[in-house]
Amino acid sequence: MKKTVLTAIALLGAVCLAACSKSGKTGADAGDAKSEGVMTYAEYAAAPLETEVTVETYVQAKQGWWENAARFYTQDKEGGYFLYDMPCSEEDYAKLTPGTKIKVKGFKSEWSGEVEITDATFEIEDGNYIATPVDVTASFGTDDLIKYQNQLVSVKGATVEASDELGAAFLYSWDGSGSDGDDLYFNVSIGGKTYTFTVESYLTDNSTPVYNAVKNLKVGDTIDLEGFLYWYEGPQPHVTNVTVK
Repeated sequence: MKKTVLTAIALLGAVCLAACSKSGKTGADAGDAKSEGVMTYAEYAAAPLETEVTVETYVQAKQGWWENAARFYTQDKEGGYFLYDMPCSEEDYAKLTPGTKIKVKGFKSEWSGEVEITDATFEIEDGNYIATPVDVTASFGTDDLIKYQNQLVSVKGATVEASDELGAAFLYSWDGSGSDGDDLYFNVSIGGKTYTFTVESYLTDNSTPVYNAVKNLKVGDTIDLEGFLYWYEGPQPHVTNVTVK
């Protein structure tokens, strides 16, 4: 009896392995095959703006809920998708924790260089995935960087530069007109060029370690960073972690 059961299990395993091999997916990747009618990231990236898109992706972070809508940083193992003001009840917002798999249908849009999905609807699906930051230090200043847009990324060995003519290490709001609790803007140099990074208060408010770490930065500090590669007239990452070297 035991031998018969083991044989059956072995045969079942062989069938599953053959099916996975045929699809080109094995092991942990076997569950990443797209459902019928769902785009790969390459197909999404190639789709024209203002056309309808359908993707399967995983929530990585959420940027506030108000008036039954929210913004989400999401990605799969191929690329990132920013969901802008996606209609969502407060009850569903609570369910969309990091790692949650969702099927999203909406329109591919663009604002000041940031490509996003708008007017979206979603369904929660089975599956879970948390992304590991991709080191994009060497890609800053190159055309290669754009392909990481909206993904969780890391930057190593950046140098804090002055954010205004007075030598401030950061500003409250983009022009320095804000106060504690508002977005933080700060400049860093990478490979000899200067870029602006942001601590987005709806994502990481003034109670979070990263908000307070940026408030304590000094011009000249060498830092490592992690965050989502948001785009505004060029790369402007939304920072989630800062480590002073």
